[in-house]
Amino acid sequence: MITAAPARTPEKAVLTLPADRWQAHWRQAIRDPSQLLAELGLAPEDMGVSAEALAQFPLRVPRGFVARMRHGDPADPLLRQVLPISDEMQVVPGFSFDAVGDNQAKKATGVIQKYRGRALLVATGSCAIHCRYCFRRHFDYAEENAAKGGWQEAVAAIAADPDIDEVILSGGDPLSLATSKLAELTDALAAISHIKRLRIHSRLPVVLPERVDEALLHWLAALPWPVAFVIHANHANEFDASVDDAMARLRGTGAQLLNQAVLLRGVNDDLATLAELSERSFAAGVLPYYLHQLDRVQGVAHFEISDEQALSLHAGLMARLSGYLVPKLVREIAGDTSKRPMQGPGYELASA
Repeated sequence: MITAAPARTPEKAVLTLPADRWQAHWRQAIRDPSQLLAELGLAPEDMGVSAEALAQFPLRVPRGFVARMRHGDPADPLLRQVLPISDEMQVVPGFSFDAVGDNQAKKATGVIQKYRGRALLVATGSCAIHCRYCFRRHFDYAEENAAKGGWQEAVAAIAADPDIDEVILSGGDPLSLATSKLAELTDALAAISHIKRLRIHSRLPVVLPERVDEALLHWLAALPWPVAFVIHANHANEFDASVDDAMARLRGTGAQLLNQAVLLRGVNDDLATLAELSERSFAAGVLPYYLHQLDRVQGVAHFEISDEQALSLHAGLMARLSGYLVPKLVREIAGDTSKRPMQGPGYELASA
């Protein structure tokens, strides 16, 4: 059972442990769609692979994640999340380059603040996997990167606002950074007395579980705040024994583990699949947190399901599962003061 993590006494992380093998796994990621499909026994000409989509947003997928895909299945839900196809090149009305208002919420270089009390740090633009539905696929990481200048501008902006009590490490994926770089950031943040919590958003423990090495665990355990660690898995098949082990190791640091998923056509848009995802993530010690309706960024329209279908699926989950296994169904709307729950009075269907 996931319980509240106690506050910790601030101390600098002493990173004397050797790096594990995650960097080698990172370098071995597949970047060629033809190679990916050949390993799965599939032909590129049958899958709608697009050179234009690949040029716009490169393929990157760790081999361990590929190993969880079903051989010979063109509809595999993990493959669909990463394969660049011609549907991405459609220009669809209502889909934009900044669907969730990141640019208008900029507080400092690499610092985004949309909601009271919380500041998000775009720690890096790098990811171990390139998800085709990514809402930041058009984001200017080169310019908006909190690591620029040794984190100084980002840390100063947070220090200057006493209302900020929670810092969120995001990206890209913050665990793409070396652990020593993460420690450099959190050592600087530890000097800010009004920070009460740290939240980390990362897909790496799912797609590259080797990243959860001894140095990372040492850093996490030494942090001076309660930590919420939000992973991202959209389908139960993303979990295997290596992911289960990574989750157990993360829980051992005192972090609370949560999962957020995105509703995706052809991936998890049926009740049985969503129920299995909740049950499988909880079996790995991860509490279902958010189920996002798709962010409407250009290039992802083929993943969208209607709000009516999303509401129906969520109602089915509530009827089928224990309440703690049902994630909140939300949509992010630029300018709102929080994620918008897709139930109750005041919610207007976006597709209506």
